[in-house]
Amino acid sequence: MSEQVVLTEIDEGILIITLNRPAAKNAVNKAVAVGIAAAIDELESNPELRVAVLTGAGGTFCSGMDLKAFVTGELPIVDGRGFAGLCEYTTRKPLIAAVEGYALAGGFEIAISCDLIVAAEDAKFGIPEVKRGLAAGAGGLAKLPKQFPLRIAKELALTGDFISTQRAYDLGLINSVVPSGGAVDAAKALARKIAANGPLAVALSKQVVDNAQDWHSSEMFAKQQAIIEPIFTSHDAIEGATAFAEKRAPRWTGR
Repeated sequence: MSEQVVLTEIDEGILIITLNRPAAKNAVNKAVAVGIAAAIDELESNPELRVAVLTGAGGTFCSGMDLKAFVTGELPIVDGRGFAGLCEYTTRKPLIAAVEGYALAGGFEIAISCDLIVAAEDAKFGIPEVKRGLAAGAGGLAKLPKQFPLRIAKELALTGDFISTQRAYDLGLINSVVPSGGAVDAAKALARKIAANGPLAVALSKQVVDNAQDWHSSEMFAKQQAIIEPIFTSHDAIEGATAFAEKRAPRWTGR
């Protein structure tokens, strides 16, 4: 039986997605890309799932593209989703990266394609593609300057040097730093906070934040209103207010 290169597990409304090629430092080949895309499809289509945590087996998040597969002509891309079946796709539901060890090259690009990042204190990040005569075309060059100070993004892109968790945290790239080995548990704790909220409100709030940085100030409130208007007439809005008044936990329906 062939190895299952992407594992999924459901934990109280949280989908745990694990890259499972530890011997290859979870390098992304075509099978991994297809597996991630399938897991994302499960996240988006299953109404019982509220949020996902993406991590890697064996103490490493992801070392990037499988270069051995690349030189044979294999590309770890899914049509409409890009590298790793994710980097050119924006999920409707929140996705949290739980990073242990290395998140390098395409692995870093996977991490910055997630909504939130929780990282172990000894993790390392970087886009060292230039050291191999390549370019970080799955988001390292285009997405990173929107998430990081421009000159730091250029430094990483042009030198290929790594950056520590602490520096990434200090510069606002990641959400929290945790002891080594604790990234998944911390990401699940963060996911539970999100899952406790109204799913429609979470999804549409995420949609606005994902798009607002590209909106001009003269149009941003009109565009925002077009997205979030359904929230205020939703069943969940009434349920949230009622639950608050009755001092109980809300019972969300996502509508």
